[in-house]
Amino acid sequence: MDSALIIFDGANFSRLLGGLGVSLRIAVLAVVISLFGGVLFGMLMNSKNVFIRACCRVILETVRIVPQLVWLFVFYFEMTKAFHIHLDAKVASIIVFSLWGIAEMGDLVRGAITSLPLHQWQSGRAIGLTKTQLYRYIILPQAVRRLLPPAINLVTRMIKTTSLVVLIGVIEVLKVGQQVIEVSIFSAPSAAFWVYGFIFFLYFIVCWPVSLAAKKLEQYWARRGV
Repeated sequence: MDSALIIFDGANFSRLLGGLGVSLRIAVLAVVISLFGGVLFGMLMNSKNVFIRACCRVILETVRIVPQLVWLFVFYFEMTKAFHIHLDAKVASIIVFSLWGIAEMGDLVRGAITSLPLHQWQSGRAIGLTKTQLYRYIILPQAVRRLLPPAINLVTRMIKTTSLVVLIGVIEVLKVGQQVIEVSIFSAPSAAFWVYGFIFFLYFIVCWPVSLAAKKLEQYWARRGV
């Protein structure tokens, strides 16, 4: 068999797309949780309370320093043993990537908020806005534009890093690719090149439109003077 055609042999193509769907479901759920949780975490990181800021910094550095793969092993293998619970590999993956995303997104939100001029805060207080109203109507809308490029970068990193979940038994696109290669090792010796190349292409067509949409949105805001 021609190795280049191994992707379309039998159900290989649909299986690879199904594996990509598993990866995307994990990534999308984690990204949505991260976006909302990250905004709240970023606001806490800007709290005037020194203790709250210190706790947030410890959480951020702990999540950031420890590799995601270690967190996956901790949640999937060690947490289940310690608390005698059954935790599905996909659920463990979503928890780990959500925690990572919340921490990283929170730091991005913190940076975007602190980069705003001081008079934005002073003007809001001067017209009698509460802290919640100040964030809702003045601070967060302006911070979004500064936040967008690094946030999009984080989203694409999260999508790509979901490939690590194969190591805790999730049957996602990389695992399916490995299975296809193993089955075809004798009939198509160079199958690995084509299968992994196809997986590369799948990740590209998923991540590239996200980056393109962010660029278009930035251009739109620039035209509108936002």
